[in-house]
Amino acid sequence: MAVFTRVTEADITAWLNNYSLGTLLELQGIASGIENTNYFVTTSNGRFVLTLFEKLTADELPFYLNLMAHLARHGIPCPSPVADNSNLFLGTLNGKPACIVSRLPGKSVTQPTAENCAAVGAMLGQMHSAGHSFGDAMPNPRGTAWRAATAQQMSKFLCAEDAALLDAEVAYHAQHALDALPRGVIHGDLFRDNVLLDGERVGGLIDFYFACNDCLLYDVAITVNDWCVDAEGVLDSRRTHAFLRAYHAARPFTAQEAASWPTALRVAALRFWISRLFDLHLPREGEIVNAHNPEQFKNILQRHITTGPNTIWL
Repeated sequence: MAVFTRVTEADITAWLNNYSLGTLLELQGIASGIENTNYFVTTSNGRFVLTLFEKLTADELPFYLNLMAHLARHGIPCPSPVADNSNLFLGTLNGKPACIVSRLPGKSVTQPTAENCAAVGAMLGQMHSAGHSFGDAMPNPRGTAWRAATAQQMSKFLCAEDAALLDAEVAYHAQHALDALPRGVIHGDLFRDNVLLDGERVGGLIDFYFACNDCLLYDVAITVNDWCVDAEGVLDSRRTHAFLRAYHAARPFTAQEAASWPTALRVAALRFWISRLFDLHLPREGEIVNAHNPEQFKNILQRHITTGPNTIWL
């Protein structure tokens, strides 16, 4: 969500002529994240978010936009894409695929409470349930094959110990896949900065551009690895229990999922260790780029490996 493509007030004013959203009042760049260009757009008709897609193509984007529209119709507080005057969600702005979506209430938190974690767990369970009726599908582009190929690229940047850890963990998950677990549409990136809390309730789940079809438990593990770990990379028992119990009330876990929980936490940590290594060592040029520290997820991964079967569950 860094600003890679500059949009001026004149650019957005002309682009808004294709919509029935009123006149432009304010345009503000969002200087966080690393995937797309985002701006807050305020018009005489309301508040919106403009996204210009830096990696995803126009052919790939209907899945994400249709998914958000589907979830919004089913009561999930996610950005609702706005159709233009030709009834299309997707347009082109400054040479990039672009869309404009509703701006949701609330703000992200950096120090979540157990109550916050319960609210997010319940909402993720509701999102997974609502996704069952979504007709489109998208294989996970950052699954097993991506992990193996990208880890091989990253090994040359690492010390021998870290390279060995990376290779061993990729091999482990190639032999311990989660493919037999319940599957569906996942968010894939439900970190703290992608949830807006409006008081004690979830005001919005945002940034669905890593959404895909995969194991639902994997999505739970991705979220828990961010919301429920302490500064040392250790799961906080109170927050983890609150998250998992609230999720379970919305979408009950299976016995197979319970048995696979330690593996899910490990593969979720591995995915973000690899992607953060990639963003650090092979960055894309941009005007504002905030690469995250890969050491955080290496530490989380090591903690999960050490903890093993004693991992916190319900």
